Amino acid sequence: MLDVNALVGTHDIVFITFDTLRYDVAQSRFEQGRLPNLAQLMPQGWEARHSPASFTYAAHHAFFAGFLPTPIEPGNHPRPFALSFEGSTSIAPETCVLEAGSIPEGLAAQGYRTICIGGVGFFNQRNPLGQVLPNLFQEQYWSPALGVTEPISTDNQVDLACALLKDLPPNQRVFLFINLSALHQPNYFYWAKADPDLKQDSLESHGAALEYIDGALAPLWQCLKDRAPTYAILCSDHGTTYGEDGYTGHRCAHPVVWTVPYAEFIL
Repeated sequence: MLDVNALVGTHDIVFITFDTLRYDVAQSRFEQGRLPNLAQLMPQGWEARHSPASFTYAAHHAFFAGFLPTPIEPGNHPRPFALSFEGSTSIAPETCVLEAGSIPEGLAAQGYRTICIGGVGFFNQRNPLGQVLPNLFQEQYWSPALGVTEPISTDNQVDLACALLKDLPPNQRVFLFINLSALHQPNYFYWAKADPDLKQDSLESHGAALEYIDGALAPLWQCLKDRAPTYAILCSDHGTTYGEDGYTGHRCAHPVVWTVPYAEFIL
């Protein structure tokens, strides 16, 4: 784990959740050379980890409390971020411990501008439930153009992120969170070039959505590099099933739901 204490205050921080991305699909696409932009940033590929929850709302609550996906090897694994909490055994000297109720609120108290660019329904701000997670941030953004039914949602999220970053003074540190919606159902349209008649999500369309994301994120990496040194965390909140053992979807205790891809690096 990086010494996050040494990064907070000097680095921008970007946290991107690839909503619903399965580890097996993510790593196989990486090994096949089909994620060229991400491969430049994480040449070793994805790390397999265990999610703290099986669906978006619960997983993100855990994430924003500092409980990111846990390495799958047994042991007591230190965390990059934590909130002050008696009895925690996963806080190390490198852990950034914040005196707040959430990571976004704690970083705001450290002088960061906190920005949430939502994707799936739990970030849509259309009802009280859809406001809970975004309201942890100073700025919150969502529209149907960023949501699950929009085939170019990641392009739109990246365009918005870059515009917001460019409007901020260079010396203003930023915590940027993006919940990518493209992988979440429906995702069949990303496989339409191969099979125009397909109207059902599948492992192939799931992988095709990730390949789309890989290309769409490229301008964001350049924007972040141009602005400031950046600590990046990329992960999925949970996987999803496509008929394995009779299951379809998530919010179930299946290995492909609990095992998620994770990466962190400095830009």
